Amino acid sequence: MRLIKRNLYSDIKNHLSKKEITLIIGARQVGKTTIMKQLQKELTQKGERTVFFNLDREMDKKYFESQSLLLRKIELEIGRKNGFVFIDEIQRKENAGLFLKGIYDSDLPYKFIVSGSGSLELKEKIHESLIGRKKIFELTPISVDEFINFKTNYKYENNIVDFFEIEKEKASLILEEYLNYGGYPKVVLAETEKEKMEEIDEIFRSYLERDITYLIRTDRIDVFSILIKLLAAQTGELINYSKLSTYLNTSIQTIKNYLWLAEKTFIIKKITPYFTNPQKEITKSPIYYFYDIGLRNYGISKFGKLSQIELGFAFENITLNILQEKIRLTPATIHFWRTKEKAEVDFILNYTTQIVPIEVKYKHFKQPTITRSMRSFIEKYNPKTAFIINLNLETIVKIDKTEVKFIPFYKLLQTKIAG
Repeated sequence: MRLIKRNLYSDIKNHLSKKEITLIIGARQVGKTTIMKQLQKELTQKGERTVFFNLDREMDKKYFESQSLLLRKIELEIGRKNGFVFIDEIQRKENAGLFLKGIYDSDLPYKFIVSGSGSLELKEKIHESLIGRKKIFELTPISVDEFINFKTNYKYENNIVDFFEIEKEKASLILEEYLNYGGYPKVVLAETEKEKMEEIDEIFRSYLERDITYLIRTDRIDVFSILIKLLAAQTGELINYSKLSTYLNTSIQTIKNYLWLAEKTFIIKKITPYFTNPQKEITKSPIYYFYDIGLRNYGISKFGKLSQIELGFAFENITLNILQEKIRLTPATIHFWRTKEKAEVDFILNYTTQIVPIEVKYKHFKQPTITRSMRSFIEKYNPKTAFIINLNLETIVKIDKTEVKFIPFYKLLQTKIAG
């Protein structure tokens, strides 16, 4: 089976020399175990001592009944000298944060590399317990640039822009494949459409049965499942909690709790409105996008079969994912802008010292066209720069003091937005 190179791998590998716990979080099936096994293989080949535990396996769970029992098992496997301890799916352990804290504070000669599927305990209690004792690495589904590099056998790894500009037809097909099927590794590696569908179906079912059932411990899994599918149909649209509550015959608070849970398990991401005038601009209703566009397409029963309009919604979603990765190490936040008169701008990057409006258009431009909504935002806020992300056009248009930059999405991968 071919290996998909992950951008995060070198960062995680470089952290192995640090004493603090390497904590890898992310949704189920995004490749956390694969990365850990890859790291273990490299370490073993260098002659390092390693041991691997997976708390999804009953045979490994027994060693986590107490700290002393786990340490005895580690010592049995790798001795009392320096070694690397891998623990997969740590969220299966009750009070995992305190458990790891006690072991870490014992000042043992072991380096811990730990992963979890982003359950409530992992996202909250572990973080609180391990303050100053861990570094977090969030692994997402395969990104669009990772996908392009994989599909082109890494021939254009440092030259994606030229690939898109010279091999336009091939590049367009690769982008469309990603927009249809998304970036879960098993889906990417599956060769036929039938196999891809089987994989995404299994991913969603195991998420419900193994993560959500474990977390909410109720018989309302059907409500949670339908809610995710409703969100898939409303990607990028304002959420009305009352309508969802009525449709699902459950309380608004339950809806909000389930949405929060879906966020914490890396299925959906919430974007809040940008506003300065509560009388004229939307201030409360959020919108939701998906971490993986393939799972979103599965939710609307369009997996692998998106229409041209639906490809536009998917393109907007993956553009958000690109933007979030670009601002990951900055203080910037991402919002959207809507007015009560229906003007809208897809994304607003807020750097506190400046704001950057961004519109996303899944189209080929023959000449630059700026929407009335973008003009309205520019007139109101006078940003220094605005962006129109599209498929082909690169140019700059001036509106008063604002530079409106049209940029192909593949160049966005290499462009500094602001900040």
